[in-house]
Amino acid sequence: MPIIEAKDITKVYRLGDIDLHALRGVSLTIDRGEFVAIMGPSGSGKSTFMNILGCLDKPSNGEYILEDIDIGNLDRDKLAAIRNKKIGFVFQGFNLLPRTSAIENVELPLLYDGIPARERREKALEALNKVGLEGRGDHHPNQFSGGQQQRVAIARALVNNAPIILADEPTGNLDTKTSAEIMEIFVKLNTQSNITIILVTHENDIAAYSRRIIKFLDGKVVSDERTVKA
Repeated sequence: MPIIEAKDITKVYRLGDIDLHALRGVSLTIDRGEFVAIMGPSGSGKSTFMNILGCLDKPSNGEYILEDIDIGNLDRDKLAAIRNKKIGFVFQGFNLLPRTSAIENVELPLLYDGIPARERREKALEALNKVGLEGRGDHHPNQFSGGQQQRVAIARALVNNAPIILADEPTGNLDTKTSAEIMEIFVKLNTQSNITIILVTHENDIAAYSRRIIKFLDGKVVSDERTVKA
């Protein structure tokens, strides 16, 4: 069953007198529980497409349906609510608050959602446990390695029980061994918790962890293939 449906999506940015066509009629579906890698060179449209999937931007034309909700019809507040409930974000740069403990960083989506303090702490501790950071909740980002910081970021993406995780180059700042450890966490979340993982990467060895690879070029999907793992 599709959790995401993109129907003939275009995105045009107006730059002075010039129209920049970032997406040119992208149509695809992603089923609940899939693990998808999105690849393509700089300027191919993959980041624009991820921004639309993450409800950070809207298509110029076409439809984006997320869990049967037409995203194009939502105002800014409703888009923010959708992002907080349905999507967890993981970024290359971790995006942690430096003066805030790991548990407080993980609690942030719950804070925005008005969850009481005790429940926030319980959920944040559970999320940190899932990524192998038991007993490290009081540590601050500067006390963690890069891989550990990314684990905190993944815990933050998990804490609201969102059905989708969007990960933008999540191993871009990590060495090969640590990258493999982080990707194994994503595989585990996908297989054991049925979380839909959508990952942007330019690295073939990272994409190989997925079960489907979609390649963009010049604002279009040029290939969409299942991997051997699928």
